[in-house]
Amino acid sequence: MEPDLFTAAAEERQEKDPAGSPLAVRMRPRTLDEVVGQQHLLKPGSPLRRLVGESGGGPAGPSSVILWGPPGTGKTTLAYVVSKATNKRFVELSAITAGVKEVRAVIEGARRATGGFGKETVLFLDEIHRFSKAQQDSLLPAVENRWVTLIAATTENPYFSIISPLLSRSLLLTLEPLTDDDVRGLLRRALSDERGLSDAVALPEDTEEHLLRIAGGDARRALTALEAAAGAALDKGEPQIGLQTLEETVDRAAVKYDRDGDQHYDVASALIKSIRGSDVDAALHYLARMIEAGEDPRFIARRLMISASEDIGLADPNALPIAVAAAQAVAMIGFPEAALTLSHATIALALAPKSNAATTAIGAAMDDVRKGMAGPVPPHLRDGHYKGAAKLGHAQGYVYPHDLSEGIAEQQYAPDALKDREYYTPTRHGAEARYADAVEWTRNRLGRKRS
Repeated sequence: MEPDLFTAAAEERQEKDPAGSPLAVRMRPRTLDEVVGQQHLLKPGSPLRRLVGESGGGPAGPSSVILWGPPGTGKTTLAYVVSKATNKRFVELSAITAGVKEVRAVIEGARRATGGFGKETVLFLDEIHRFSKAQQDSLLPAVENRWVTLIAATTENPYFSIISPLLSRSLLLTLEPLTDDDVRGLLRRALSDERGLSDAVALPEDTEEHLLRIAGGDARRALTALEAAAGAALDKGEPQIGLQTLEETVDRAAVKYDRDGDQHYDVASALIKSIRGSDVDAALHYLARMIEAGEDPRFIARRLMISASEDIGLADPNALPIAVAAAQAVAMIGFPEAALTLSHATIALALAPKSNAATTAIGAAMDDVRKGMAGPVPPHLRDGHYKGAAKLGHAQGYVYPHDLSEGIAEQQYAPDALKDREYYTPTRHGAEARYADAVEWTRNRLGRKRS
Protein backbone atom coordinates (compact mmCIF):
# COMPACT_ATOMS: atom_id res chain seq x y z
CA MET A 1 0.00 0.00 0.00
CA GLU A 2 1.27 3.46 -0.82
CA PRO A 3 2.03 5.75 2.11
CA ASP A 4 -0.70 8.32 2.66
CA LEU A 5 -0.84 11.49 4.74
CA PHE A 6 -3.68 10.16 6.91
CA THR A 7 -4.73 6.57 6.43
CA ALA A 8 -8.33 5.67 5.69
CA ALA A 9 -8.60 3.73 8.94
CA ALA A 10 -7.46 6.66 11.01
CA GLU A 11 -9.85 9.01 9.24
CA GLU A 12 -12.75 6.59 9.75
CA ARG A 13 -11.92 6.24 13.45
CA GLN A 14 -11.70 10.01 13.82
CA GLU A 15 -15.10 10.49 12.18
CA LYS A 16 -16.69 7.91 14.50
CA ASP A 17 -15.00 9.22 17.64
CA PRO A 18 -13.68 12.78 17.14
CA ALA A 19 -12.97 13.17 20.85
CA GLY A 20 -10.50 10.30 20.63
CA SER A 21 -8.14 12.36 18.51
CA PRO A 22 -5.80 15.01 19.97
CA LEU A 23 -7.18 18.53 20.00
CA ALA A 24 -4.43 19.69 17.63
CA VAL A 25 -5.60 17.08 15.10
CA ARG A 26 -9.30 17.87 15.52
CA MET A 27 -8.67 21.58 15.01
CA ARG A 28 -6.66 21.21 11.81
CA PRO A 29 -8.01 23.65 9.21
CA ARG A 30 -10.21 22.10 6.55
CA THR A 31 -9.62 24.88 4.01
CA LEU A 32 -6.93 27.44 3.36
CA ASP A 33 -9.30 30.12 4.63
CA GLU A 34 -9.21 28.49 8.08
CA VAL A 35 -5.40 28.54 8.27
CA VAL A 36 -4.07 30.80 11.04
CA GLY A 37 -1.26 33.17 10.05
CA GLN A 38 0.82 32.92 6.86
CA GLN A 39 -1.53 35.27 5.04
CA HIS A 40 1.37 36.35 2.82
CA LEU A 41 1.29 32.82 1.33
CA LEU A 42 -2.48 32.58 0.92
CA LYS A 43 -3.29 35.44 -1.42
CA PRO A 44 -5.41 34.72 -4.51
CA GLY A 45 -3.30 33.06 -7.19
CA SER A 46 -0.61 31.99 -4.71
CA PRO A 47 1.19 28.65 -5.30
CA LEU A 48 -0.72 27.02 -2.42
CA ARG A 49 -4.10 28.10 -3.78
CA ARG A 50 -3.08 26.84 -7.20
CA LEU A 51 -2.15 23.50 -5.66
CA VAL A 52 -5.67 23.03 -4.31
CA GLY A 53 -7.13 23.95 -7.68
CA GLU A 54 -8.54 27.37 -6.82
CA SER A 55 -6.73 28.90 -9.81
CA GLY A 56 -4.18 28.08 -12.43
CA GLY A 57 -3.51 24.84 -14.22
CA GLY A 58 -2.78 23.80 -17.78
CA PRO A 59 0.65 24.57 -19.18
CA ALA A 60 1.28 26.98 -16.31
CA GLY A 61 0.32 24.58 -13.56
CA PRO A 62 1.42 24.91 -9.93
CA SER A 63 5.11 24.50 -9.17
CA SER A 64 6.72 22.33 -6.54
CA VAL A 65 7.19 24.20 -3.29
CA ILE A 66 9.48 24.04 -0.27
CA LEU A 67 7.91 25.18 2.99
CA TRP A 68 10.53 26.55 5.38
CA GLY A 69 9.68 27.64 8.90
CA PRO A 70 10.07 26.87 12.61
CA PRO A 71 8.04 24.09 14.27
CA GLY A 72 4.35 24.73 14.81
CA THR A 73 3.91 27.32 12.06
CA GLY A 74 1.68 25.15 9.87
CA LYS A 75 3.84 23.25 7.38
CA THR A 76 2.09 19.91 7.94
CA THR A 77 -1.24 21.69 8.28
CA LEU A 78 -0.88 23.23 4.83
CA ALA A 79 -0.04 19.83 3.40
CA TYR A 80 -3.13 18.39 5.12
CA VAL A 81 -5.34 21.10 3.61
CA VAL A 82 -3.95 20.38 0.16
CA SER A 83 -4.56 16.65 0.67
CA LYS A 84 -8.20 17.27 1.56
CA ALA A 85 -8.92 19.94 -1.05
CA THR A 86 -7.08 18.75 -4.12
CA ASN A 87 -8.46 16.28 -6.60
CA LYS A 88 -4.94 15.06 -7.24
CA ARG A 89 -3.42 11.83 -5.98
CA PHE A 90 -1.73 12.65 -2.65
CA VAL A 91 1.21 10.74 -1.17
CA GLU A 92 3.22 11.42 1.97
CA LEU A 93 6.78 10.43 2.88
CA SER A 94 8.87 11.32 5.91
CA ALA A 95 12.60 11.77 5.39
CA ILE A 96 13.08 10.26 8.85
CA THR A 97 11.91 6.81 7.73
CA ALA A 98 11.98 6.87 3.90
CA GLY A 99 14.92 6.32 1.58
CA VAL A 100 15.71 6.24 -2.14
CA LYS A 101 13.75 3.00 -2.56
CA GLU A 102 10.56 4.58 -1.25
CA VAL A 103 11.08 7.73 -3.32
CA ARG A 104 11.52 5.70 -6.51
CA ALA A 105 8.39 3.68 -5.73
CA VAL A 106 6.34 6.86 -5.37
CA ILE A 107 7.76 8.30 -8.59
CA GLU A 108 7.02 5.11 -10.51
CA GLY A 109 3.48 5.09 -9.13
CA ALA A 110 3.08 8.72 -10.17
CA ARG A 111 4.21 7.96 -13.73
CA ARG A 112 1.73 5.09 -13.98
CA ALA A 113 -1.08 7.24 -12.57
CA THR A 114 -0.32 10.03 -15.01
CA GLY A 115 0.05 7.80 -18.04
CA GLY A 116 -2.77 5.39 -17.28
CA PHE A 117 -5.39 7.58 -15.63
CA GLY A 118 -4.27 11.16 -16.24
CA LYS A 119 -4.11 11.59 -12.48
CA GLU A 120 -1.50 14.03 -11.17
CA THR A 121 0.41 13.26 -7.97
CA VAL A 122 1.28 15.59 -5.10
CA LEU A 123 4.11 14.29 -2.91
CA PHE A 124 4.43 15.70 0.59
CA LEU A 125 7.94 15.10 1.95
CA ASP A 126 8.35 16.06 5.59
CA GLU A 127 11.76 16.84 7.14
CA ILE A 128 13.43 16.97 3.72
CA HIS A 129 16.61 18.35 5.30
CA ARG A 130 17.21 14.87 6.72
CA PHE A 131 17.64 13.47 3.22
CA SER A 132 21.21 13.03 2.01
CA LYS A 133 22.40 14.59 -1.25
CA ALA A 134 21.89 11.27 -3.07
CA GLN A 135 18.36 10.93 -1.72
CA GLN A 136 17.50 14.48 -2.77
CA ASP A 137 19.04 13.81 -6.20
CA SER A 138 16.54 10.99 -6.68
CA LEU A 139 13.71 13.56 -6.62
CA LEU A 140 15.10 15.69 -9.44
CA PRO A 141 13.76 13.85 -12.53
CA ALA A 142 10.25 13.67 -11.07
CA VAL A 143 10.20 17.34 -10.12
CA GLU A 144 11.80 18.53 -13.35
CA ASN A 145 9.42 16.52 -15.56
CA ARG A 146 6.49 17.28 -13.24
CA TRP A 147 5.71 13.63 -12.69
CA VAL A 148 5.03 14.78 -9.14
CA THR A 149 4.32 18.16 -7.61
CA LEU A 150 6.53 18.26 -4.54
CA ILE A 151 5.58 19.88 -1.24
CA ALA A 152 8.66 19.61 0.97
CA ALA A 153 8.78 20.81 4.57
CA THR A 154 11.88 21.79 6.51
CA THR A 155 12.83 23.58 9.71
CA GLU A 156 16.43 24.03 8.52
CA ASN A 157 17.77 26.78 6.27
CA PRO A 158 17.20 25.27 2.80
CA TYR A 159 20.19 27.09 1.35
CA PHE A 160 22.37 24.89 3.54
CA SER A 161 20.29 21.71 3.77
CA ILE A 162 18.76 21.29 0.29
CA ILE A 163 20.72 20.78 -2.91
CA SER A 164 20.81 23.69 -5.35
CA PRO A 165 19.25 21.81 -8.32
CA LEU A 166 16.18 20.98 -6.24
CA LEU A 167 15.93 24.53 -4.92
CA SER A 168 16.10 25.95 -8.42
CA ARG A 169 13.22 23.71 -9.55
CA SER A 170 10.96 24.69 -6.64
CA LEU A 171 9.42 27.78 -5.12
CA LEU A 172 10.74 28.52 -1.64
CA LEU A 173 7.93 29.68 0.66
CA THR A 174 9.00 31.00 4.06
CA LEU A 175 6.54 30.53 6.90
CA GLU A 176 6.68 33.23 9.54
CA PRO A 177 6.42 32.51 13.28
CA LEU A 178 2.85 32.83 14.48
CA THR A 179 2.09 35.99 16.41
CA ASP A 180 0.42 35.95 19.82
CA ASP A 181 -2.76 37.19 18.13
CA ASP A 182 -2.63 34.26 15.69
CA VAL A 183 -2.28 31.72 18.50
CA ARG A 184 -4.89 33.54 20.62
CA GLY A 185 -7.41 33.25 17.79
CA LEU A 186 -6.63 29.56 17.45
CA LEU A 187 -7.10 28.95 21.20
CA ARG A 188 -10.44 30.76 21.24
CA ARG A 189 -11.63 28.84 18.20
CA ALA A 190 -10.64 25.56 19.88
CA LEU A 191 -12.56 26.53 23.02
CA SER A 192 -15.82 27.25 21.19
CA ASP A 193 -15.73 25.04 18.09
CA GLU A 194 -17.73 21.80 18.18
CA ARG A 195 -14.65 19.98 16.91
CA GLY A 196 -12.79 21.31 19.93
CA LEU A 197 -14.01 21.87 23.48
CA SER A 198 -17.52 23.15 22.61
CA ASP A 199 -17.49 25.78 25.38
CA ALA A 200 -17.11 23.07 28.03
CA VAL A 201 -14.66 25.25 29.95
CA ALA A 202 -13.67 28.93 30.00
CA LEU A 203 -10.21 30.41 29.67
CA PRO A 204 -9.56 33.51 31.84
CA GLU A 205 -7.31 36.24 30.48
CA ASP A 206 -4.36 35.56 32.81
CA THR A 207 -4.38 31.84 31.95
CA GLU A 208 -4.64 32.67 28.26
CA GLU A 209 -1.62 34.96 28.48
CA HIS A 210 0.41 32.24 30.18
CA LEU A 211 -0.66 29.75 27.50
CA LEU A 212 0.63 32.16 24.86
CA ARG A 213 3.98 32.37 26.67
CA ILE A 214 4.18 28.59 26.86
CA ALA A 215 3.36 28.26 23.15
CA GLY A 216 6.09 30.60 21.98
CA GLY A 217 4.38 30.94 18.59
CA ASP A 218 3.91 27.15 18.21
CA ALA A 219 0.26 26.36 17.46
CA ARG A 220 0.62 22.64 18.18
CA ARG A 221 2.20 23.31 21.56
CA ALA A 222 -0.56 25.78 22.45
CA LEU A 223 -3.37 23.34 21.63
CA THR A 224 -1.65 20.45 23.41
CA ALA A 225 -1.27 22.53 26.59
CA LEU A 226 -4.86 23.77 26.31
CA GLU A 227 -6.20 20.23 25.98
CA ALA A 228 -4.24 18.99 28.99
CA ALA A 229 -5.27 21.93 31.17
CA ALA A 230 -8.91 21.71 30.09
CA GLY A 231 -8.99 18.02 30.95
CA ALA A 232 -7.56 18.75 34.41
CA ALA A 233 -10.09 21.51 35.04
CA LEU A 234 -13.02 19.34 33.96
CA ASP A 235 -11.81 16.49 36.17
CA LYS A 236 -11.89 18.91 39.11
CA GLY A 237 -15.37 20.10 38.14
CA GLU A 238 -14.08 23.65 37.57
CA PRO A 239 -15.92 25.89 35.08
CA GLN A 240 -12.71 27.57 33.91
CA ILE A 241 -9.01 26.81 33.55
CA GLY A 242 -7.29 28.53 36.44
CA LEU A 243 -3.70 29.65 36.24
CA GLN A 244 -2.69 27.21 38.97
CA THR A 245 -4.34 24.33 37.10
CA LEU A 246 -2.44 25.24 33.95
CA GLU A 247 0.85 25.47 35.87
CA GLU A 248 0.26 22.09 37.49
CA THR A 249 -0.65 20.53 34.17
CA VAL A 250 2.29 21.76 32.12
CA ASP A 251 4.77 21.98 35.03
CA ARG A 252 5.79 25.48 34.05
CA ALA A 253 5.36 28.45 36.38
CA ALA A 254 3.85 31.69 35.13
CA VAL A 255 6.71 34.17 35.23
CA LYS A 256 5.58 37.61 36.38
CA TYR A 257 6.77 39.53 33.37
CA ASP A 258 4.89 42.05 31.25
CA ARG A 259 6.59 42.39 27.88
CA ASP A 260 5.06 45.83 27.44
CA GLY A 261 5.46 47.09 31.01
CA ASP A 262 8.00 47.75 33.75
CA GLN A 263 9.05 44.13 34.16
CA HIS A 264 10.18 44.06 30.54
CA TYR A 265 12.62 46.91 31.12
CA ASP A 266 13.55 45.98 34.70
CA VAL A 267 14.57 42.43 33.85
CA ALA A 268 16.40 43.52 30.69
CA SER A 269 18.25 46.14 32.76
CA ALA A 270 19.13 43.55 35.39
CA LEU A 271 20.50 41.22 32.69
CA ILE A 272 22.83 43.88 31.29
CA LYS A 273 23.95 45.08 34.73
CA SER A 274 24.70 41.52 35.79
CA ILE A 275 26.83 41.05 32.67
CA ARG A 276 28.56 44.37 33.38
CA GLY A 277 29.20 43.21 36.94
CA SER A 278 30.63 39.85 35.71
CA ASP A 279 28.02 37.85 37.69
CA VAL A 280 27.43 35.06 35.21
CA ASP A 281 24.91 33.25 37.43
CA ALA A 282 22.70 36.30 37.93
CA ALA A 283 22.91 37.05 34.20
CA LEU A 284 21.74 33.54 33.37
CA HIS A 285 18.87 33.88 35.85
CA TYR A 286 17.56 37.02 34.18
CA LEU A 287 18.10 35.51 30.75
CA ALA A 288 16.05 32.47 31.81
CA ARG A 289 13.25 34.73 33.09
CA MET A 290 13.11 36.52 29.76
CA ILE A 291 13.08 33.26 27.80
CA GLU A 292 10.43 31.63 29.98
CA ALA A 293 8.25 34.74 29.76
CA GLY A 294 8.28 34.51 25.97
CA GLU A 295 10.46 37.56 25.33
CA ASP A 296 11.37 38.15 21.69
CA PRO A 297 14.81 36.50 21.30
CA ARG A 298 15.83 39.24 18.87
CA PHE A 299 15.33 41.84 21.61
CA ILE A 300 17.63 39.90 23.92
CA ALA A 301 20.23 39.50 21.17
CA ARG A 302 20.17 43.25 20.45
CA ARG A 303 20.80 44.02 24.12
CA LEU A 304 23.77 41.63 24.14
CA MET A 305 25.29 43.31 21.09
CA ILE A 306 25.02 46.70 22.78
CA SER A 307 26.56 45.32 25.97
CA ALA A 308 29.51 43.90 24.03
CA SER A 309 30.56 47.40 22.93
CA GLU A 310 29.28 49.39 25.89
CA ASP A 311 30.78 47.36 28.71
CA ILE A 312 33.51 45.17 27.18
CA GLY A 313 34.85 46.90 24.11
CA LEU A 314 38.51 46.24 23.37
CA ALA A 315 39.12 44.47 26.66
CA ASP A 316 37.88 41.44 24.68
CA PRO A 317 37.70 42.19 20.94
CA ASN A 318 35.90 38.85 20.41
CA ALA A 319 32.90 39.91 22.51
CA LEU A 320 31.16 41.87 19.75
CA PRO A 321 31.66 39.17 17.07
CA ILE A 322 30.22 36.61 19.51
CA ALA A 323 27.19 38.79 20.19
CA VAL A 324 26.63 39.51 16.49
CA ALA A 325 26.95 35.82 15.62
CA ALA A 326 24.43 35.03 18.35
CA ALA A 327 21.97 37.57 16.93
CA GLN A 328 22.33 36.07 13.45
CA ALA A 329 21.85 32.55 14.77
CA VAL A 330 18.79 33.56 16.79
CA ALA A 331 17.21 35.12 13.71
CA MET A 332 17.73 31.88 11.80
CA ILE A 333 16.66 29.26 14.35
CA GLY A 334 14.27 30.89 16.85
CA PHE A 335 13.13 29.30 20.10
CA PRO A 336 13.59 26.82 21.67
CA GLU A 337 17.09 26.24 20.28
CA ALA A 338 17.89 29.97 20.40
CA ALA A 339 18.04 29.67 24.20
CA LEU A 340 21.31 27.77 23.82
CA THR A 341 22.81 30.47 21.62
CA LEU A 342 21.73 33.26 23.97
CA SER A 343 23.19 31.35 26.92
CA HIS A 344 26.47 30.94 25.03
CA ALA A 345 26.74 34.66 24.35
CA THR A 346 25.60 35.73 27.83
CA ILE A 347 28.21 33.55 29.55
CA ALA A 348 30.97 34.78 27.23
CA LEU A 349 30.07 38.44 27.85
CA ALA A 350 29.64 38.06 31.60
CA LEU A 351 33.07 36.43 32.02
CA ALA A 352 34.89 38.74 29.60
CA PRO A 353 37.20 41.48 30.97
CA LYS A 354 35.35 44.76 31.07
CA SER A 355 36.07 48.21 29.68
CA ASN A 356 33.78 51.13 28.92
CA ALA A 357 36.60 53.09 27.27
CA ALA A 358 34.99 52.87 23.83
CA THR A 359 31.73 54.15 25.31
CA THR A 360 33.27 57.11 27.14
CA ALA A 361 35.49 57.94 24.15
CA ILE A 362 32.66 58.44 21.68
CA GLY A 363 30.60 60.17 24.36
CA ALA A 364 33.33 62.75 25.00
CA ALA A 365 33.93 63.30 21.28
CA MET A 366 30.21 63.80 20.58
CA ASP A 367 29.94 66.16 23.55
CA ASP A 368 32.67 68.39 22.10
CA VAL A 369 30.96 68.38 18.70
CA ARG A 370 27.66 69.40 20.28
CA LYS A 371 29.46 72.27 22.02
CA GLY A 372 30.65 73.54 18.65
CA MET A 373 34.25 72.43 19.04
CA ALA A 374 34.80 71.36 15.46
CA GLY A 375 36.67 73.82 13.29
CA PRO A 376 37.87 73.37 9.72
CA VAL A 377 39.69 70.26 8.53
CA PRO A 378 43.47 70.99 8.37
CA PRO A 379 44.40 71.93 4.78
CA HIS A 380 46.86 69.06 4.28
CA LEU A 381 44.06 66.53 5.04
CA ARG A 382 41.53 67.96 2.59
CA ASP A 383 40.63 66.30 -0.70
CA GLY A 384 43.19 67.10 -3.37
CA HIS A 385 41.84 65.04 -6.27
CA TYR A 386 39.81 67.70 -8.07
CA LYS A 387 41.16 70.37 -10.40
CA GLY A 388 42.21 73.53 -8.59
CA ALA A 389 42.62 71.84 -5.19
CA ALA A 390 46.38 72.49 -5.17
CA LYS A 391 45.86 76.23 -5.72
CA LEU A 392 43.72 76.22 -2.57
CA GLY A 393 46.46 74.47 -0.61
CA HIS A 394 44.46 71.31 -0.24
CA ALA A 395 46.48 68.12 0.39
CA GLN A 396 49.72 70.11 0.27
CA GLY A 397 52.29 68.94 2.78
CA TYR A 398 50.46 65.71 3.60
CA VAL A 399 52.88 62.94 4.59
CA TYR A 400 51.88 59.44 3.46
CA PRO A 401 52.43 57.19 6.53
CA HIS A 402 53.16 54.08 4.46
CA ASP A 403 56.28 55.77 3.10
CA LEU A 404 57.82 55.82 6.57
CA SER A 405 59.50 52.86 8.26
CA GLU A 406 57.40 53.19 11.42
CA GLY A 407 54.17 53.78 9.50
CA ILE A 408 53.34 56.97 11.45
CA ALA A 409 53.95 60.55 10.35
CA GLU A 410 54.30 63.39 12.84
CA GLN A 411 51.55 65.63 11.56
CA GLN A 412 48.31 67.14 12.83
CA TYR A 413 45.06 65.34 12.09
CA ALA A 414 42.49 67.00 14.35
CA PRO A 415 41.18 70.54 13.82
CA ASP A 416 43.19 73.25 15.59
CA ALA A 417 40.63 73.57 18.40
CA LEU A 418 40.96 69.88 19.23
CA LYS A 419 44.55 69.07 18.36
CA ASP A 420 45.48 68.17 21.93
CA ARG A 421 42.24 66.46 22.95
CA GLU A 422 42.41 62.81 24.07
CA TYR A 423 39.12 60.95 24.03
CA TYR A 424 40.18 57.33 24.28
CA THR A 425 41.55 56.33 27.69
CA PRO A 426 42.15 52.58 27.54
CA THR A 427 42.14 50.38 30.60
CA ARG A 428 44.68 47.69 31.40
CA HIS A 429 41.93 45.05 31.47
CA GLY A 430 42.31 42.00 29.27
CA ALA A 431 43.31 42.56 25.67
CA GLU A 432 42.91 46.33 26.04
CA ALA A 433 46.30 46.47 27.77
CA ARG A 434 47.97 46.17 24.40
CA TYR A 435 45.79 48.99 23.07
CA ALA A 436 46.90 51.12 26.03
CA ASP A 437 50.53 50.57 25.03
CA ALA A 438 49.71 51.21 21.37
CA VAL A 439 47.87 54.49 22.01
CA GLU A 440 50.68 55.82 24.20
CA TRP A 441 53.29 54.95 21.57
CA THR A 442 51.33 56.43 18.65
CA ARG A 443 50.54 59.66 20.46
CA ASN A 444 54.23 60.14 21.19
CA ARG A 445 55.11 59.52 17.53
CA LEU A 446 52.46 62.01 16.44
CA GLY A 447 54.17 64.67 18.57
CA ARG A 448 51.05 65.24 20.66
CA LYS A 449 51.24 67.14 23.92
CA ARG A 450 50.29 65.24 27.05
CA SER A 451 47.08 66.56 28.53
